Amino acid sequence: MDPRPTRFAFGDALLRVGADPRIVVVGADLNKSTRAELFGQRYPERFFECGVAEPNMIGTAAGLALCGKVAWCSSFSCFAIGRFETIRMSIAYQEANVRIVGTHAGVGTGEDGYSQMGQEDIALMRSLPGMTVIQPADDVETEGAVEYLVEHQGPVFLRLTRQKVERVHASDYKFRFGKGDVLRQGKDIAILATGAPVAHALRAADALRADGVDATVVNIHTLKPLCADLIVDLAGQARVIVTVEDHSVIGGLGSAVAEVLAERRPTRLHRVGTRDVFGESGSPEALYAKHHLDAPGIREEVLTALG
Repeated sequence: MDPRPTRFAFGDALLRVGADPRIVVVGADLNKSTRAELFGQRYPERFFECGVAEPNMIGTAAGLALCGKVAWCSSFSCFAIGRFETIRMSIAYQEANVRIVGTHAGVGTGEDGYSQMGQEDIALMRSLPGMTVIQPADDVETEGAVEYLVEHQGPVFLRLTRQKVERVHASDYKFRFGKGDVLRQGKDIAILATGAPVAHALRAADALRADGVDATVVNIHTLKPLCADLIVDLAGQARVIVTVEDHSVIGGLGSAVAEVLAERRPTRLHRVGTRDVFGESGSPEALYAKHHLDAPGIREEVLTALG
C-alpha cells in the first residue's frame, strides 16, 4: 500500500470505532487537518467544535470524560501540548479518560516551519503523572492503537505525523500496549526508533550490513510506560544502543532509555534527534537528512557510535 500520514489512519480508525456511543470528539478548528472531521460528519451529535481555543477544547474533553465518556481531542501537537497547564490540571490531575491527539509532530511537518512543529511534546507529556504516551510507526499501528485506546483507562497522548509514512507492518499486525516491537534481530547494535523514523531505521540496518554491522531494530510505540525489561535485555546483548526520534533529544525517547539504563544496566547510548535547536522550514526529506533522521544519516550515526 502507498505510504500514508498516520493522522489519516487515525481519522479512519476513529470513524470505525465511533459507533460506540461512549465516544465523543472535541476539536479546535483543525479537524480537517487532524482528520477528526470524518467523525463529525458521521456523528454530529457527539462532535463538539471549540474554534481556535485549545484550552476550551481540553477542558470540554475533560468534562465529558469525567461524565463517563471516552473523549478524544485533536489539534497540531504544538498547539494542543502548548496548553500544558490546562492538560496538567484538567486532564492529568483529574485522571480524566481523555485521548489527546497531536498531529504534525516533529520536523517532518516540513515547510510550515517551527511554529507548526511539535518538538518538545513528548518531553512535556512524559512528565505528567499517569499520562500514557504512544507514537505509532505507520498507519497499521495507528489504527491498532486507536482501537486499543477505546477501552484503555486514563489520559493518553497519541502523537501522529503530517507527512506520509512508509508502512513497516503487515496488515494483520496486532498492537501490544507497552511492548517493544522487535522488527529485526541483530547481534552488534540495537537501534530503538519511534514514529516516522522507524522505516528509516530499518533501511539503515540494511545498509549497515555492508559495513559488517548486524543491527537489531525495535519500534518503540509506547514511550510511557516504556518497555524497560526489553531495553535492559538489549543492553546485555548490544555493544551500544542508538535511539532515533523526530523530537528533541532532551526529554524524548533517548532520555527515557537513558533513565532505564542509568538505573538498571549502564550501557553506551547514542541519541539521534534534534539537538537543542528550533525547527525550520524545509521539505520533510531535507530536514530528515539535516538531522540524520533518514537512512543514510542513521547509518552514519551508528558508525559514529561504534567508534
